[in-house]
Amino acid sequence: MVAAMVAGAVASALFATGSAGAGSADVYATQVSGVFAPPSALVASSAKTYDLKTVPAGARITVGETATPAGTAVTLHVSGLKAGYAYGAHVHQKPCGTQPEDAGGHYQHRVDPVQPSTDPAYVNPRNEVWLDFTTDAQGRGHAVAEHDWGFRKGGAASVVLHREQGGAGDRLACFSVPFGPHRG
Repeated sequence: MVAAMVAGAVASALFATGSAGAGSADVYATQVSGVFAPPSALVASSAKTYDLKTVPAGARITVGETATPAGTAVTLHVSGLKAGYAYGAHVHQKPCGTQPEDAGGHYQHRVDPVQPSTDPAYVNPRNEVWLDFTTDAQGRGHAVAEHDWGFRKGGAASVVLHREQGGAGDRLACFSVPFGPHRG
């Protein structure tokens, strides 16, 4: 357990199976926490900062997911970030890597056939998971995104913090998250 905390991630998950059908899950909930560190840190972390001014090493992040037959809610809580800053945050397709681009593009419920996606019909908070927030005077922030759809298996793997709110902006940090495979 200490090694997992030092590495920057602690996870817990709850699976409850009901009468929705053989092998189907009625509820999936997970919460994962991490401590941001540079990709070159001696001890690897699932929370990587690429910009130490806006996401300092040692800042913390917690991402939760709750999925039911009615939809999915994703929560984000951060602390230790730059105070009073407006961050963009989105669920991305791939896990974090040493480079900001390693997380791939935004997760999209309806995938834009033209990539990279720039069409507002696809790049919007109804089709993607946007978790934009502004930190308070202590560098804390939170956001919630709710959708009536769930993640595709293997389709979502991280949350990226962006320099700007909305659908774009430089990637400041990334946190790998084991989002559950749910109905699409």
